[in-house]
Amino acid sequence: MSIQLRYAARSHVGLVRKNNQDSGYAGPHLLVLADGMGGPAGGDIASSVAVAHLAPLDADSHAADDLLNLLRDAIGEAHRDLVELSGSHEELQGLGTTCVAILRSGNKMAMVHVGDSRAYLLRDGELTQVTKDHSFVQYLVESGELTPEEAAHHPKRSVLLRVLGDSEGDVTLDESVRAAVVGDRWLLCSDGLSGVVSAETISTVLAEGDTPESCCEDLVGLALKSGAPDNVTCVIADVVDSDEELTATAPQIVGAASIRPAGASISEATPAEKAAMLRRGKPLEQDEFATRTPKDPRKMTRRGWFIGIFLTLVILAGLGFGAWFSYGWTQTQYFLGVNQGEVTLFRGINQSIGTWDLYHPVEGLGVRNSDLAPVVQQRLEKSISLRSREEARALIASWRDTGMIKRTKKPTPKLVNPNPTTPPTETTTSTDDDGNTAGGNQ
Repeated sequence: MSIQLRYAARSHVGLVRKNNQDSGYAGPHLLVLADGMGGPAGGDIASSVAVAHLAPLDADSHAADDLLNLLRDAIGEAHRDLVELSGSHEELQGLGTTCVAILRSGNKMAMVHVGDSRAYLLRDGELTQVTKDHSFVQYLVESGELTPEEAAHHPKRSVLLRVLGDSEGDVTLDESVRAAVVGDRWLLCSDGLSGVVSAETISTVLAEGDTPESCCEDLVGLALKSGAPDNVTCVIADVVDSDEELTATAPQIVGAASIRPAGASISEATPAEKAAMLRRGKPLEQDEFATRTPKDPRKMTRRGWFIGIFLTLVILAGLGFGAWFSYGWTQTQYFLGVNQGEVTLFRGINQSIGTWDLYHPVEGLGVRNSDLAPVVQQRLEKSISLRSREEARALIASWRDTGMIKRTKKPTPKLVNPNPTTPPTETTTSTDDDGNTAGGNQ
C-alpha cells in the first residue's frame, strides 16, 4: 500500500517573548521543526538557516536508502553556515538552533534530531515520544540523579548539551528509519508546547482531533492558556492511503522562516533570506566589478603590463600581511582541551598547518578529564571555543556547581595506636579537587 501525508503547521510568538525564534516546515515529503537561540539578533536566523537547507529535500525523487544521507548533509551544511555566521558577525555570536526533521520516500520515513525539540507518534491511540532531549536535566534523569517529574521543574531544564551552530566540528545527530503506517499521526513541536502542556493532554488532542489543522490550533491554544512563556510551534502530519482524495496544499512555512514585513525591501527580507545573503555576500547584480566586461589581453599596452606586475606585487604583499594578521588574530582566541589528562586552556585555534600548530597550552585548570561527566568529555574531544581566561574559569565553576565534575570522596579516617598505653590517635588524609593530598593528627 502506498501512502501520502496530510499536514499542517502553526506557530505563535507566545505571551512573553518579543520575537519568534521558532521555524516550522510541513510538506508532502518533509517535516521540520527548529527552535533558535542566541538573542533577538540570532535565534530567528539560526532556525531559518536550518529550514532553508532542508526545504529543498521536499521532493518525491529520493531513494529510500539515501534519506539519512540527505538529511545528514543538509544539517551538516546548516551547522557549518551557522558556525561561520557566528564567527564572522559579532551581532550573531552565540546563535544556535535545535532541529528535528522527517524525510519520506514511499513508505519509509527517516528522522534526524538534535536539541530538545520533540517528535511524538500517535499510533492506535497510544502516544510515544520518539526523540530524546539532548539537555542537562535529561542527562541527570538517565544517570539516576533526577526523576522525570523533578526534571520537568528543574531550574536548568533549558540548558542544552547539543544544538546546531554551538561549536566547530561535526554535529552529532540521533538518527532512525521506520515504516510509515496508515493511521499514524506525527507531531513535531518546540519546548514552548511540550514544556507547558502535558503529554497526556497532547495525546488527547491528537487522538480526538479531526485534522492536522485543528490539532495544531488546539495545541497552540492550550499553550497560550498555560501562559506561553516561550514561542510555540507545532508541525503535524497524518499518514493516509494514497487513494484518499486530499485537497492540494502547498508546503507550509511558519515562524521566523516565514516572516516578511509588509513592503519589505531586500535588506528587510526574511531571516532565511538574510542568512542566505550573509553566506554568499553581495548579490551578483549589485556588484559593479562582477558586471564589467573584461578587456582583451591582446590589446594591452606596455603600460598595462607594468600595471599588471605592480598589482601582482601588491596582491602578494597583501597576502603576506593577511597571513600575519590572521595568525595574530588566532592568538586572541582560546579553547578548552585536554593535555596529559588534565583539562587545559589553550591559546589559539584548534588547527594546524602542516607541522605548525596554531595553538599552545597556557594554563592547566586543575581538573582531570577522567573526573568529568561523559557528555563533557565528548565535548572536549572536539574542543570548546572561548573568548577569555575568565570565561574558562567560569565554565569550570559552572561544571562544579552542576555536578559535571566528580567530587573526590574523602577516605574513612584510620586509627593508629603505636603505643598500647596511650589512647589511639586519629590520622586523616584528604584529597582536594586538584588531586593534592594532605594528612594530619588530631
